[in-house]
Amino acid sequence: MRPREAGGFTLTLLIAGAVLWAMLSTQVDPARLLSSGPRIAEFLGRMWPPSPEVMDEIIKGSAETLRIAILGTLGAVILSVPLGVLAAETLMPGFIHRPIRTLLALVRAIPLILVAMLMVGAVGLGPLPGIIAVAFHATGMLAKFYAEAIDGVARAPVDALESAGAGLLLRLRHAIWPQMAPVVARDTIFRFELNLRESLVLGVVGAGGIGFYIQTYVRSFQYDKAASVTLAIIVMVVVIEALNVALRRRFS
Repeated sequence: MRPREAGGFTLTLLIAGAVLWAMLSTQVDPARLLSSGPRIAEFLGRMWPPSPEVMDEIIKGSAETLRIAILGTLGAVILSVPLGVLAAETLMPGFIHRPIRTLLALVRAIPLILVAMLMVGAVGLGPLPGIIAVAFHATGMLAKFYAEAIDGVARAPVDALESAGAGLLLRLRHAIWPQMAPVVARDTIFRFELNLRESLVLGVVGAGGIGFYIQTYVRSFQYDKAASVTLAIIVMVVVIEALNVALRRRFS
């Protein structure tokens, strides 16, 4: 067996072993899943038909969720621009970009829901802790994307300006930005979509948004109202997804 084939066979065995271990250690039981069908059907039956009485709450919660996503993304962009420049390997020496990239990795490692809970405890209930949590968490990814966009540009225009004595800002403005603008727009739009999806669940911990109403209705056994809010979330996600696809095609 050739070394490449042996490596592929070994990798396949490792993946199969990991899947088998995960299934056995979590006690996955197909019979148990099948027996849960009647209970799932009963739960869904309680949610039908959706209640039209919560339209005001749906509009209010959806608007708040959208505001959290917009302002959280704006905050992340403001933070990510300088951090992305500092994390770029082609612009900064190793003693600068390596610690910044490590910091961004640590930010990405902290779960959003944990950040939201900390912010709720610090500033209280409402959309503000949600905005701060989204901005903080999104910065870890967005700044990394910006740094990679900078590192991915063609070096010839940058080197030409540098040899002519242009400083960092001039190189960013005239040589780097024109090349990276489409990538930055695409990544920012993608992050906004992700922020919107994450904002939907922040209400569970009191950080505002439409998720708060789902938590309230489920806990009070008002499943028909929870169904209405769930349908509204599905519609919102589908619409935003369509808009984002159109925008990404525009900037690609």
